[in-house]
Amino acid sequence: MSDSNKTDSSPFSFKPYQEKEGEEYMNEAQLRHFESILRKWKANLMEEVDRTVHHMQDDAANFPDPNDRATQESEFSLELRTRDRERKLIRKIDQALKDIESGDYGFCESCGIEIGIRRLEARPTATMCIDCKTLDEIREKQMG
Repeated sequence: MSDSNKTDSSPFSFKPYQEKEGEEYMNEAQLRHFESILRKWKANLMEEVDRTVHHMQDDAANFPDPNDRATQESEFSLELRTRDRERKLIRKIDQALKDIESGDYGFCESCGIEIGIRRLEARPTATMCIDCKTLDEIREKQMG
């Protein structure tokens, strides 16, 4: 296994946190670890937003061919939907950073137990433990 770990939810690598025996959950070192992950992730997303804006400005053209125009509009629409998802993700990252400041980060908003280091490394914006999230998804399926 390598020293770096690429998470599914973030586009960069980081060194997984090595827990020490008897270490308190969400101590200063762990909070710094997650704050670093969240800040890098946010910076990466902000760069993507800037790239999209420049790309759309540079590539915007009034094509005489309706098929070319339709293709460009379709590409721009897809990019904008992606950026919208990323904008929502940035809000979640900002909330996670606030939770770090307030001391609420890493604890399930539903039942209050520890979410867990590995789950947070896989999804740094997680607000629920795996059990509560699973129940939430089951409820969602039943209602929707």
